[in-house]
Amino acid sequence: MLKLFLRHARRFPWVTNVTLYGCLETIEWRQTRNVAVVAFSFHGNFNFFWMRFLERRFPGNSIGMVMRKLFLDQTTAAPLATSVFYTGVSFLEGKEDILEDWREKFLNTYKTGLMFWPFMQFLNFALVPLYVRTTFTGCCAFIWATFLCFSRQTGDGTAGAALAWIFKYHCYYE
Repeated sequence: MLKLFLRHARRFPWVTNVTLYGCLETIEWRQTRNVAVVAFSFHGNFNFFWMRFLERRFPGNSIGMVMRKLFLDQTTAAPLATSVFYTGVSFLEGKEDILEDWREKFLNTYKTGLMFWPFMQFLNFALVPLYVRTTFTGCCAFIWATFLCFSRQTGDGTAGAALAWIFKYHCYYE
C-alpha cells in the first residue's frame, strides 16, 4: 500500500499533496486561535514599528548598516518576540504559571532562532524595501511559527527535537 502511495505521489504530486493536505488530522482550533491572537496583536504591530525604528536609526543597506540592524534585531527584538510568544500563548490558554514554557524553552528556542533569523533578516535588511519588510518578516515568521508551535506541544525548543521528529516519520515512510 505504501509503495502504491509513493508511486502515485511521484506520478501525480499536485493531486496527492493537495488531497493529503485536505485530509490532515483534526486542527486544534484553540491553539491556532491563541497563536493568531498573539501574532496579530503583538508581532505584526511590533515588527512594523521595529523595522521603521531600525531604518531611521541605521539608514540604508550598506554592509555596515545591515550588520548593525541585524545585531540589534537579534539581541533585542528576537528575545522579546520569543518571550511574548511563549507567555502570550500561555496566558491565552489560561495556564496558572504563564512563565513555565518560557523558562523551559526560551534559551533553546533563542539559540535555534539564531540558525534561522540572522539569514532571513540579513536578506530583509539588505534587499527588501522598507515598505514590505514587515510582510517579508511575516512570511518568515509563518515558517518559524510552525517550529514554535511544535516546540510548545512536544519539543524542547531545539532544532534537534524537531529534526528527530521529522526524520522519525520520514524514515518510516521511505
